[in-house]
Formats: sequence, structure tokens, C-alpha cells
Amino acid sequence: MTTPTTAPAPVRPAPTRPLTLSRTTATATRVLRQLAHDPRTIALLLVIPCLMLFLLRYVFDGSPRTFDNIGASLLGIFPLITMFLVTSIATLRERTSGTLERLLAMPLGKGDLIAGYALAFGTLAIVQSALATGLAVWLLGLDVTGSPWLLLLVALLDALLGTALGLFVSAFAASEFQAVQFMPAVIFPQLLLCGLFTPRDNMHPALEAISDVLPMSYAVDGMNEVLRHTDMTTAFVRDALIVAGCALLVLALGAATLRRRTA
Repeated sequence: MTTPTTAPAPVRPAPTRPLTLSRTTATATRVLRQLAHDPRTIALLLVIPCLMLFLLRYVFDGSPRTFDNIGASLLGIFPLITMFLVTSIATLRERTSGTLERLLAMPLGKGDLIAGYALAFGTLAIVQSALATGLAVWLLGLDVTGSPWLLLLVALLDALLGTALGLFVSAFAASEFQAVQFMPAVIFPQLLLCGLFTPRDNMHPALEAISDVLPMSYAVDGMNEVLRHTDMTTAFVRDALIVAGCALLVLALGAATLRRRTA
């Protein structure tokens, strides 16, 4: 006599609930409290980008003009990379520990979760971008023609983009090691094609076409606009809007990946 087997419960998506300010801020507060007890993560977020800029400045100590040429671009790239790493690992930890599953079983919408994570890491991104921009401009002497506040704006948008990408890719990793492995796939191609090493119009036409759809390209272009022009140009506004739009799009995709794994 065979024992009937029970079919596994189907994966059930979290119920759709409207986005509310109270649930979003509660989620953000919880994430910030957890991060406050992790000094290594705080150091990675706030100290490492500043340290990299400091080292870069004195690597080119004999050629300060080189630092001026690439420092603004890296001011946007470093926050994007660090926010991507920290956000992807922190969110994956919540998935694998079962915290995310328990939260989805509560009266908490997917939008509240994603917006809460984005708000928490966005708060850290503001601090990170302000520290890195202040260090580069007022201590390391980064020479920019435009307003340092525009540099800060692009650096913040880049950090938010890194946050959104980290939230999104965490859905496709089964471990923290796999989350880190997404960096060569998601970040490195953008780093090579963003125009940091050579102008994008000097690349092979196929690579130039690919770079035209990568958000980091517009982050670097926006930084270069601030470096060269005294006023806010139309190109700068376009680049900033593209980076912001990409961040919002990826956040929406991240919300779509939130699923309950149990009935």
C-alpha cells in the first residue's frame, strides 16, 4: 500500500497593499537599527569611498590635473559600487534568514518593503555622498567649474542607483558569495564602458551602442558636465533624470521579485 504524497504548497505572491508612509518609515527604521549594530558595514559605506578618493589624489600627486579629470567621475562611481555591495548582501541576508518571509506574512505591502529599504539605504547614501564630495572638493582640492552641490546631487543619484541594483540582484542569489559574484556581471561592464577610461565615442560602435543604455555612462557624463561648465546644462539635466529614472525602474523590478515561498 503506497502512502499518498502531499503536493508542495504553491508559491504565493504577497498580497498587494497600498504604499503607506507609516509602514515605510517603520521598515526603514528597523533596517537602520540593524545597520547601526554592524560597524564594519558602516565603515564600508562611509569610510571606504573617502579612503579611495584620498589614495587616488596622492597616487596622482605629481599630476593633479589627472585627478581633476577622473576624480569627479569616480566620485559618482565609488558610492554606486559600495551601495550595490552592501544593499545586495544585507537584503539577501534578510531573505535567507527568513526575515523577509515573515515580513511578507504581515500586513505589509511589497511597496512598503522596497520603499523602506530604499529610504534606509538612501539616508546612508546622503551621508556617504556628502562626505565624499566634501572631502574631494574642500580637502583634496578637486577643481570643478560647476557647483559642488551638483556633484553632490549626481553622487547621491548614483548611490541610490547602486541601492536599487543591489535590492534587485539579491533576488537571484542564494548566498552572500553569489551576491558578490553579481558584481562582475552588473558593475564591471558598466565600469569599462562608462567613458572613464576613454571617451565613449572612441569605442567600437557596438560597444558605444551598449554604453548608451547603461546608467553608469550617464552618471559619468553628468559628473563631467559639472567639471566643465559653470551652469546647469541641458545635458546635465538629461543625465541626472536618466540616472534617477533607472533607479526608480530597478526599484520597481525589485518589488516585482518579492514573493512568499510558503503558502
